[in-house]
Amino acid sequence: MTSLHTTRVRRRRLGAVAAAAGLLATLLTATTAAATPDPGDAPSNRGAVTTGAQAEVRDAIAAGNIPGVDEIVHSPNIKHLSNVPKGDLKGLNTDLAFQGKYAFVGNYDGFVIYDISKPKKPKTVTQVLCPGSQNDISVSGNLLFLSTDSSRSDDSCSSTSQPATEKSSWEGIKIFDISDKRKPKYVAAVETACGSHTHTLVPEGKNVYVYVSSYAPSETFPDCQPPHDGISIIKVPVKKPQKARVVNFPVLFPDGGNPGAPENPGVSKTTGCHDLTVLPSKDLAAGACMGDGLLFSIEDPERPRIIDRVQDNENFAFWHSATFNQDADKVVFTDELGGGGAATCNEEIGPQRGANGIYDIVGKGDQRKLVFRSYFKIDRHQADVEVCVAHNGSLMPVKGRDVMVQAWYQGGVSVWDFTNSAKPKEIAFFERGPVTLDQVTTAGPWSAYYYNGHIYSADIAKGFDVLRVDDRRTDPAKRVELDELNVQTQPDYFDR
Repeated sequence: MTSLHTTRVRRRRLGAVAAAAGLLATLLTATTAAATPDPGDAPSNRGAVTTGAQAEVRDAIAAGNIPGVDEIVHSPNIKHLSNVPKGDLKGLNTDLAFQGKYAFVGNYDGFVIYDISKPKKPKTVTQVLCPGSQNDISVSGNLLFLSTDSSRSDDSCSSTSQPATEKSSWEGIKIFDISDKRKPKYVAAVETACGSHTHTLVPEGKNVYVYVSSYAPSETFPDCQPPHDGISIIKVPVKKPQKARVVNFPVLFPDGGNPGAPENPGVSKTTGCHDLTVLPSKDLAAGACMGDGLLFSIEDPERPRIIDRVQDNENFAFWHSATFNQDADKVVFTDELGGGGAATCNEEIGPQRGANGIYDIVGKGDQRKLVFRSYFKIDRHQADVEVCVAHNGSLMPVKGRDVMVQAWYQGGVSVWDFTNSAKPKEIAFFERGPVTLDQVTTAGPWSAYYYNGHIYSADIAKGFDVLRVDDRRTDPAKRVELDELNVQTQPDYFDR
């Protein structure tokens, strides 16, 4: 595998591929968007492309406009330190969490724990087989949490996939004891309404609250139908996780949320939330909820209170995730245009659709408002065989600046600065070329997060990557050391 150091921002001028265009036409006009495809329901290979389209991509590779198949390119201020290919778990890699010298990587087939004490040589500590899409993952002390958002025959790690119409179907949160990292123990499970697509931890003394995000995707899941207008809140006693239980289901959309099409064509109807991010030091949370973006108070973690709500019916299709800046006066929302299954980082889609939306938080207390400032989207156009979408990222702890690292599937990893919320700019990047020229394929980084001096990336297809950024604008982050990081539970980096 070759590595190309480049300072140019590659603008991929590729025409629309007929097969990809047909797929996009379906995805972008749908009334609901199924975020992040379940490989049990939809294969990662999204469909063949025409011979002419393949020739067009080959010509672009030959001209140097895009990297070749699996070729690595990156800006000169990023170094690719290591890659650990997938082991026994062959499902899609998903989210990441960190604790001490360990990284935890979710996978549709379970999860993997890596020893990252030597970032250039990560070592696999253990692999736990526990199927249940999408296995969104987080850790707190000796506890590890996994999300299950597909119909399973029961709550065990030996369960099988089954139709949601079966009475025995189970979806929700699984809890493991990870006091021994080599031998995690499954200790508890809590079933939740419509399962758990993602979850967010809110530590609170002797308890950990788990905010469970899920949504009613379609009529194909008759046990999960609208109105599903809130989140499940689980209370987990740290010393007795077996007593974990749902303590509330607060309604976030008393008016039903964004109606989607036909009133708002191309926008997802809100039937729940995809992801929540909390900033406990400020008692704040931001919700990315399909057709709506939320700002709410978590001063009482069992009873969150809505402060403000926004929509973008012109350019946002599916509000996917959220990130606060450290000062809590900005929040970045991502748009998962195409549901994580389409090539949306091309010239035809443009810079405002499938982008990040940057909002300032203006005012005080319950009078705070989310005020839109700008969009940010990578301008390194991807080929029409590459599924590319704005996905999971985290802050880099640079005092006085707002810098974020973010995953874009086959758009790779982007480091970008939004200190000026009206004029964001990319300052570093890393990516691979197409996985194949024969099919529209889901691959690339699902999550890319900064932790204790390095960027760690969970690549859907290629495994576990470690990167290092060497840049005067981000170097101060290297002085910040954390004991634990769940990105959706944002720490106060500078007041600990």
